[in-house]
Amino acid sequence: MNDRVKDKTNEIEEFLEELENSLPKNFEEYKTDYKLRAIGERYFEKIIKAVIDLSFMIIKSKSLKQPEYEKEVFDILNNEKIISNKLKEKLKNAKGMRNIIAHEYGRIDNELVFHSLVEELIPDVQEFLKVISDLF
Repeated sequence: MNDRVKDKTNEIEEFLEELENSLPKNFEEYKTDYKLRAIGERYFEKIIKAVIDLSFMIIKSKSLKQPEYEKEVFDILNNEKIISNKLKEKLKNAKGMRNIIAHEYGRIDNELVFHSLVEELIPDVQEFLKVISDLF
């Protein structure tokens, strides 16, 4: 694994660990604590941004077709059989949620964010990292 890919992978693993250590065990605690919500939202943004950066690195290192738009990175990885169709859709959905959080389109649904963090983002990104580590 080249050093940049390894560094970015380590960064994502650190973000995931910090997020997991920060999240409460239940939504009730999450919804009543502004700081916990801010931490969760910020790590959601940071993790997805880092996953996109890592995807660009993989595309470049494998000399694949360069995406015109950021949103195409997961399609390219899927087309090249690097990630499954299911994982592609999960990561695209996470990117969509990141955009909602980052740009605050309307009011943020705290319950949706909490469940997305716990039940989707963490396991999906861990799966993505496993796939990437298997590439190298």
